[in-house]
Amino acid sequence: MSVERRRVARVVLFDPDDRVLLMHGFEPGDPSDSWWFTPGGGLEGDETREQAALRELAEETGITEVELGPVIWQRICSFPFDGRRWDQDEWYFLARTERTVTDRRGFTELERRSVSGLRWWTSAELSAARETVYPTRLAELLRMLLEEGPPCTPLVLAPEIV
Repeated sequence: MSVERRRVARVVLFDPDDRVLLMHGFEPGDPSDSWWFTPGGGLEGDETREQAALRELAEETGITEVELGPVIWQRICSFPFDGRRWDQDEWYFLARTERTVTDRRGFTELERRSVSGLRWWTSAELSAARETVYPTRLAELLRMLLEEGPPCTPLVLAPEIV
């Protein structure tokens, strides 16, 4: 039986200093179960992945002044969160912004219960971090992206089933 996967657009957003913006999330019922992840979320209605990426970025960060680039990675993932299993087909868009001030007023009710903050990270800081970060190998992927530029075709990341 095939699983209906939620179509998701995520954004790998760099600032002028090549720092990437990540959100600090946690399981609503267990705040000690936490991780860092890129902004983004599921498509709504008939919107495209590009439209979803920009909408989610605006809602979750308040940042709308963005240069949206190509899809750089794709990933299938499945994980438990807030009492249900999420099966997702994620596309990661490269983006740049001059703005580093964030605003969380656009958070959904679930995000207000499960996101404690946002932070700009350098590749070196991510490499040294001992916290859980998704997608896995993000520090290595960012280093490769900054050194080599975006891939000609999206890199398909290993599926992550938690």
